[in-house]
Amino acid sequence: MNLDGKQFRVAATAAQGVVSEDTVLEFVQRGVRVLGRYQGGAVIRGYLVGTLTGRSLRFRYAQHEAGGHIHGGQSVCDLHALPGGRLRLEEHFAWDTRPGSGTNLFEEIE
Repeated sequence: MNLDGKQFRVAATAAQGVVSEDTVLEFVQRGVRVLGRYQGGAVIRGYLVGTLTGRSLRFRYAQHEAGGHIHGGQSVCDLHALPGGRLRLEEHFAWDTRPGSGTNLFEEIE
């Protein structure tokens, strides 16, 4: 799987999550290294750095939120192929800077 140049939108979010249907995530991938940036909704700007091995994406994230706070954590994602060739990212996140964890779903934008 290759995430380079792909964009995703939130399909579902956990109660402890900050992303919303207005959040768009964009990836750059070089080999197993993956970089991402995202924004929208309550997130002014977010960044992630990680690695992709097979169908498993692991990363750390940091985001600047509309309330002025900067928060971060870590995630493990499972990638799934959807009908028609699009991808779904199932993110299992845990905050490092505040309490909480959960699962978000992102779907590739056509």
